[in-house]
Amino acid sequence: MRYRRLLSYALRHWPALSGIVALSLAYSAVSVLQPWPLKILVDYALDERSGAATFLFAAASASLGLYVLTSALDAGMTFAWTSYGERLVANLAADMFGRLQRISLVEHSRRAIGDSLSRLTVDVYCIYSLVQEFLISPLRNVLLLATVGVVSWNLDPQLTILTLVIAPIQAGSAYYFGPRLKRRAQRSRAAESSLFSFVHQTLTAIPLVQAFGTEQRNGREFRRLAADATNLSQQGVLVQNAYSIVNNLSFGLLNAVLLYAAGRRALAGAISIGSVLVFLYYSRSIQSALGGLVSIYGSAKPIGANIDRVVEILESDCGICETPGAQPLPFSIREGRGHVRLENVTFGYEPRRPVLRAVSLEARPGQIVALVGPTGAGKSTLVSLIPRLFDPWEGKVTIDGLDIRSVQLSSLRAQVGMVMQDSYLFPMTVAANIAYGRPDAGREEVVAAAVAANADGFIRNLPDGYDSVIGERGATLSGGERQRIAIARAFLKNAPILILDEPTAALDAGVEALLLESLDRLMAGRTTFIIAHRLSTIRNADKIVVIEDGRIVETGGHQELLANNGRYRRMHSGATR
Repeated sequence: MRYRRLLSYALRHWPALSGIVALSLAYSAVSVLQPWPLKILVDYALDERSGAATFLFAAASASLGLYVLTSALDAGMTFAWTSYGERLVANLAADMFGRLQRISLVEHSRRAIGDSLSRLTVDVYCIYSLVQEFLISPLRNVLLLATVGVVSWNLDPQLTILTLVIAPIQAGSAYYFGPRLKRRAQRSRAAESSLFSFVHQTLTAIPLVQAFGTEQRNGREFRRLAADATNLSQQGVLVQNAYSIVNNLSFGLLNAVLLYAAGRRALAGAISIGSVLVFLYYSRSIQSALGGLVSIYGSAKPIGANIDRVVEILESDCGICETPGAQPLPFSIREGRGHVRLENVTFGYEPRRPVLRAVSLEARPGQIVALVGPTGAGKSTLVSLIPRLFDPWEGKVTIDGLDIRSVQLSSLRAQVGMVMQDSYLFPMTVAANIAYGRPDAGREEVVAAAVAANADGFIRNLPDGYDSVIGERGATLSGGERQRIAIARAFLKNAPILILDEPTAALDAGVEALLLESLDRLMAGRTTFIIAHRLSTIRNADKIVVIEDGRIVETGGHQELLANNGRYRRMHSGATR
C-alpha cells in the first residue's frame, strides 16, 4: 500500500512516462543489433573470401552507427528520466510541505524540526529510487529480456536455458539480504535524522550556546552523533557489498560455464564462432535483465526506511480538518460582529490529562476580556481554541452563533488577529513581515499600519527603510521593535477578533508604555482577549477572568474583583509590593 501510494505520483506526468517507455523500447531494439557487426567481422570479413573488405567496411560502419544511435538513445533516456524524476520529487515535497503545515500543533510538538526537515529534503528522494526500481528499470529489463531472449532462443535454445539458471540464485540472494539492508537503512536514517535535529537545535539557539559556553560540549555531542551515523552507514555498505559479491560470483561462475558450453558447441559445428560471440553478449544482457527483475525485492528494501518516513507524514492526522460543505464566516468589523462564546470546553494535549476543564466564557462584540492566572493555568490554550489551532474534546466554540467547526478554516482565521509574546518575524523585508497576513496589501496600507503601531519612525531609520531585510526571527531588531511590527501586522489584517498573548511581558516600562498606546488603538472596536501577567495593563478591561488549573475561578471588573477579596486581589497585592 505504501509503495502504491507513492507510485501514483508517476501517473501525474504520464506523457513524460510514455516518452521514456518509447525510448526504452527503441534502446532495447538497438541493443539486439549491437553484437551483429562482430558476427559479420568474424564469420565473413575474416574468412578471406571474396568481398572480405566490403564485409569489413560494413561491420565497422554498422558498429559506429549503432554506437552513435545507442549513445543518443541513452542520453535521451537520461535527460527524460532526470527531468521526470525531479518533477516527481518536487510534487511529493510540495505535498509533504503542505501536510506539515496542516499537522496539528500537538503533533509538531512531538517531532523535532530537524527531523521534519530531514524528511522533506532527504527522504523525499525515495520516490526517485522507487519509480526507478519499480517502473523504469523493470520496464527496461522486460523489454530487453523479451527482445534479446527471442533472438538468443533462435540462436541456441540450450544455451539460452542455461543462461536462465542465474535467476533462482539471484532471487535467493535478494530474499536473504533484502531485510538486512532495510534494517540497516532504517537505523542509518534515524541516526542521520538525530544528527540533523541536533545541528538545527544548536544553531537555532546559538546565542544561548555562546552565552553558556557549551561549544566544546556540543562539539563532542556532534562527533558522537556523526560517528554513530557513519558506523551505521558503513554497516549498510558492508551488507550491500556482500550482496553484490554473491551476485557477481554467481555471474562469474555462470559465464565460465556458458563459455565452456558455447565453445564445445562451436567445436562440434553446431554454431559459428561469430554466433558464439553474439550469444555471449546476449547472455550478459539476459543475466543483467534477470538480475534487475529478481533483485527488485532486495533493491527496494534499503529505500523502504525512507518511504516509511515519507508516508508517515502524508498519512499523519492533520488534527484540524475542515468539515465537508463548510461555509465561510463573514468577515466584518462592524458592530455586532465578533461575538465569541466557549461553552463547557474541555481540552488537553495528552489523553486523560485535561488542561481546560468545562470552561464557559463569553466575549461580546467590542469587549476586552483579560485572562490572568499562574503559568500553566491554561490561558494560552484557551485563546488557541478560538482560531481552531486545537479542537476541544468536549463542548464547542462559537463566533456570531456559528460553531467554528462548521465554517471554513480560512474564513475563520481571517477573523482573528494575533499578537504573541514571541512575534515570529521572518528573514525578509520589514514591509513583507507587516503584510504577512495580507500579501496583496499596497505600500500605503503597510505604512499606515506601521504608523498606527508607532513603528514608522524606527522603520524609516533602518538602512533601507521598509525594504530592509531583518535577521532570522527578527534578531537585528530590539524586542520592542519586533513587537511593534507584530502589532502593525495585526492592524493591517484588520480582523474583528484580536488575541494578545502577553505582548509586553519581556519589555521595560518605557517601551511598554509606547506599545500600550498602539495596542489601545488596535483594540478599539474589536473583541479582544488579552493575556497579561502585569495586572496594571488590564485595569480597563471590560471583563477579567481568573484561571487556575484549567478552571475559571473568578470573573468580573477590576474594582469588583478587588472588592471580592479573592484570588485576583491576592495576585494584585503581590504584584504591587
